[in-house]
Amino acid sequence: MPSNSLEDFNLADAAQYLDLDRAEGAHVLLLTAPYYGQITDELRRGAVETLDEFGVTHEEIAVGGAFELPAAVMLAASRRDGGKEFDGFVTLGCVLRGETSHYDLICQETARGLMDLTVNRGLAVGFGVLTCENEAQALERARVDRKNKGREVALACLGMISMKRLFRGGA
Repeated sequence: MPSNSLEDFNLADAAQYLDLDRAEGAHVLLLTAPYYGQITDELRRGAVETLDEFGVTHEEIAVGGAFELPAAVMLAASRRDGGKEFDGFVTLGCVLRGETSHYDLICQETARGLMDLTVNRGLAVGFGVLTCENEAQALERARVDRKNKGREVALACLGMISMKRLFRGGA
């Protein structure tokens, strides 16, 4: 009898099917909401290893929590400090379900805020905010030797940078 478990599927690494050549020379901001440090450290590790693998330079900044990620991306996208402009953004964090509706509000508004920036401002944003029931689920997704969602998020960002450059021109 066939299994319905995702564990039985070989999920492709996005690097196998995304055209990432246009992302060469990109500069990315990696934003981390480190409330659950062990989890976000693993996400960050996977993302940084992937950015390094593709020769992408990056800067890093921490924010207070997942809810602050959209505002931080918006501010960084319009930076005026003389620093190098960002081609994309990798957002990392974790929200674990608690006893109140706070979880739902944070998850929905963080996702909506980042998607609004992606759609309305044309930003290349990798969404790496894990929304899990418990710490065990989050660690399974975050760890680089397991599901390595940090890598997936970095690849998604690089894929969107490539797509922006394809349709808008540019290096």
